[in-house]
Amino acid sequence: MIEFKQVSYNHPDGTNALNNINLKIKKNSITAIVGNNGAGKTTLVKHINGLLKPSKGEVIIENNSTKKSSVAELSRNVGMVFQNANHQLFADTVKNEILFGLKNFGFDQDYIDKRYELMTNLFDLRKYEEISPLKLSGGEKKKVCLASVLAWNPEILILDEPTVGQDELQKNILFEFINTLHSNNKTIIVISHDIEFLWRLQPNIITMSDGRIIEINSPEKIFTDKELINKVGLIPPQIIKIFNGLGIEKDIPINLEDACKRIQGLMEE
Repeated sequence: MIEFKQVSYNHPDGTNALNNINLKIKKNSITAIVGNNGAGKTTLVKHINGLLKPSKGEVIIENNSTKKSSVAELSRNVGMVFQNANHQLFADTVKNEILFGLKNFGFDQDYIDKRYELMTNLFDLRKYEEISPLKLSGGEKKKVCLASVLAWNPEILILDEPTVGQDELQKNILFEFINTLHSNNKTIIVISHDIEFLWRLQPNIITMSDGRIIEINSPEKIFTDKELINKVGLIPPQIIKIFNGLGIEKDIPINLEDACKRIQGLMEE
């Protein structure tokens, strides 16, 4: 369980970034956080792994206050992939980047070898293993960040804009991997402007604006609320636009295959 209790946060210059956040994120859930730029999304999740501490209030992770835990202690169970890969990469080679967390947390060599093999194959990184990660493209850097964090298998995984720079193949791999992690009782938190990806993923959605939580609900409830999505700077997924154009506002299909069948059925009627 992740719980925010009346959390507010002010930047060092005094700017208020979070305002009286009360929030519970259930264990073994998939949650997305959406909103316009500057809404406080990244600031919120940085409180989960202790990179930021509340100016007021308290964040509880599995019954432990983040104020009483170091970032190193929290990181063993809370992995975060930053939006900007350059803020995360530091090792001299891709191989050492992926191995760093595994070695730092003291896993045995057999486990390290298996997890390294899994990550390099999953993200197709073997050909880059002796190259500096900073020399890679933006999309490849993102894959290295994902691989390096997923390698040590944290209980809570935070992904900040994970689909940026990724082609459809890698998005599909990421989608399947998130669902696999969820089926293995992991807690997944995704910050994303990629509404099409979120519609397919069907997470519980937290909407934010100006450092406040506006609403928490299902994707269908959120993305069909025109007033809400305008307020938080979103646009509805294409499937919703199509079915709204057909006069259908409820029980909208999640994937393209089901949408085609539904439209075919409407045409036959």
